[in-house]
Amino acid sequence: MEKLNSKELAIMATKARLLAVDAVHTASSGHPGGSLSCMDALTTLYFNEMNVDTANPQWQDRDRFVLSKGHCAPALYSVLALRGFFPVEDLKLLRSIKAHLSGHPDMRHVKGVDMSTGSLGQGLSAAVGMALGAKHNGKTYRTYAICGDGEIAEGQIWEAAMAAAKWDLDNLCAFVDVNGLQIDGRTCDVMPSEPLDKKFEAFGWHVVKIDGHDFDQILAALAEARQTKGKPTMILMKTVKGKDVSYMENQAGWHGKAPDDAAFATAKAELEQKLAELEGK
Repeated sequence: MEKLNSKELAIMATKARLLAVDAVHTASSGHPGGSLSCMDALTTLYFNEMNVDTANPQWQDRDRFVLSKGHCAPALYSVLALRGFFPVEDLKLLRSIKAHLSGHPDMRHVKGVDMSTGSLGQGLSAAVGMALGAKHNGKTYRTYAICGDGEIAEGQIWEAAMAAAKWDLDNLCAFVDVNGLQIDGRTCDVMPSEPLDKKFEAFGWHVVKIDGHDFDQILAALAEARQTKGKPTMILMKTVKGKDVSYMENQAGWHGKAPDDAAFATAKAELEQKLAELEGK
């Protein structure tokens, strides 16, 4: 598949945001806030960075991705559907007993999902294992992961960080979605984690800080990660929780709440307007 440029990525990410909010609204359940904040990074990974095959999701030499903050499955599912792993229409069945799209990523039933996640703090360890496996087997595929900034309070994250540096996993690139909010409020109030750059550097990682909604910066950071040798890369991306839906932006209350019909109509109108502007209509 031909890679998308920054403008094309912005269009695709907006389409994915529309699908994610629609899916959560239809299910009357889900996590829209953090799904919208990490959407630009996810879109860039699947439409520009990662080497995957939609016709052969289990291809042994594919790049791997782990959504460590698994509650943001609506974001991953929307991007996977747009990428062609399964029909977009399936997103209407998010969290339905009749379908395969459970509330957290499920590698057994969802094509394109490389790791089942949901228990916070564990996904980065799985990504470390994948990257270590590639090194052990002489494979060139890369492994990517996205963690939440609330999730960083989990001790297992730091165990994984130590292991990744110990084994010189330069084939591992992780993100922290630094939107500043979690289910109980501001991360700085619940469990302060800054300065994250100094902490990951002390744990032996190469660190890049970016605006997580600037596609040029995301692309440049991923290129820098590929060029970094001898250590894993952590991309700290500053984002807006609920990005591009006005009433959700920077509101912790939209961490795990579905919009009702009126709220969804507003979100749909705002995202469709942005999409029209991006497409020049």
